[in-house]
Amino acid sequence: MLTAVTEAIVKRRLGQSPDPIAIEFDEDNCRSVALDGGNVIGECDFTVSGSVWTITHTGVDPAYGGKGIAKKLVNKLIEEARVRQKRILPLCSYAVKMMTDKEEYKDVLAE
Repeated sequence: MLTAVTEAIVKRRLGQSPDPIAIEFDEDNCRSVALDGGNVIGECDFTVSGSVWTITHTGVDPAYGGKGIAKKLVNKLIEEARVRQKRILPLCSYAVKMMTDKEEYKDVLAE
């Protein structure tokens, strides 16, 4: 029996899934989430302390690796933090590598 994620992968490879992967902000669960046909295939989790969002984990289903989904997940949090005038403290290794010493993120990086 195929899992929902496996079915989505098979359909995408066969060209049967015209819907792109959706990246959404899930404020209630402190995360951004990647969805393929309604199935969660990745997430970027954060904790809240005052005006600082600390990114604690970023992960993507290995079947979707190499498609830039992790970067989109972190960028979604950055976009939402800017709108809400929050700062981001990257702790997970992916977010640290992505954001540290990058001019485009200095305005949102917590000191």
